[in-house]
Amino acid sequence: MKIAILPGDGIGPEIVDQAVKVLNALDEKFELESAPVGGAGYAAHGHPLPEGTLALAKAADAILFGAVGDFKYDTLERALRPEQAILGLRKHLGLFANLRPAILYPELAGASTLKPEVVSGLDILIIRELTGDIYFGQPRGVRECPDGAFKGQREGFDTMRYAEGEIRRIAHVAFQAAQKRDKRLTSVDKANVLETFQFWRDIVTDVHKEYPDVALDHMYVDNAAMQLVRAPKRFDVIVTGNMFGDILSDQASMLTGSIGMLPSASLDANNKGLYEPSHGSAPDIAGKGVANPLATILSAAMMLRYSLGRAEQADRIENAVKAVLKQGLRTPDIYEAGTTKVGTSQMGDAVVKALAQ
Repeated sequence: MKIAILPGDGIGPEIVDQAVKVLNALDEKFELESAPVGGAGYAAHGHPLPEGTLALAKAADAILFGAVGDFKYDTLERALRPEQAILGLRKHLGLFANLRPAILYPELAGASTLKPEVVSGLDILIIRELTGDIYFGQPRGVRECPDGAFKGQREGFDTMRYAEGEIRRIAHVAFQAAQKRDKRLTSVDKANVLETFQFWRDIVTDVHKEYPDVALDHMYVDNAAMQLVRAPKRFDVIVTGNMFGDILSDQASMLTGSIGMLPSASLDANNKGLYEPSHGSAPDIAGKGVANPLATILSAAMMLRYSLGRAEQADRIENAVKAVLKQGLRTPDIYEAGTTKVGTSQMGDAVVKALAQ
């Protein structure tokens, strides 16, 4: 099992180190190979996704990714900014399905900004389409406005588009995920305004015919955003497009107390995947040893389950994370009175120790 290790920028190397520590504590044989990506890739090779890094990612069975981005690269042209690395990996590897579970561990109910009775027992899965929508649609750019009240002025424009096949394949992923859970799927769109998402709704409705055991409902994205903070436990699985999924999955992350607790998987049609924490590179705390590594460790568990066929090892890691939370260990982002504050490396060591118990 060959795993490409792409630590990236900011806190990326620190948190990935802890996930690798956990993987090495399992009784498995992994071939781990690291490469620079993001700002580190640009610094080393003049591009956020160097050719060697992309080749490694293509050759690996799975990819463990940290985070990319740093303030010092903000002045670069867009094509060379660190964030382009993750977009490039999604495109080149065909990673079209993003799975982001949002689970509130009982021990962290007090860390959520919502009342415990609203979020206790929360367990939802957001499935985001990753390679289409307005993020990748063409044409795009800056031009002279051709019409309307501001004709003749400069305007920026992007194109929102989805092909039928793109919608069908992400819908199948979502329905199949719902079948393994509570058999409820909410498709989020903006069909009342956007032709693209009326088309999305029509196709998802058609795919539903193949999954009569799953209850399907549709919800406009503005209402979905409201319901996520009003009554989040009404959801089981959510499927939506690239832009809406980007926003809603980050919103859902805060229901769990900290975005530092949320793993994610980005999968291709054969379940090869890139696994990363849902949070960013946090350059303001990089090197301080205070970042929460649990989202990255849980991402490694998802990697074992979805891409490497080691569900029992994934269970071991997830149970170890639950154990350290029950012990009261907390990184600063989830710390509250009465618990024990620990650093990044200490949390990783605690998970390793819990694996042996």
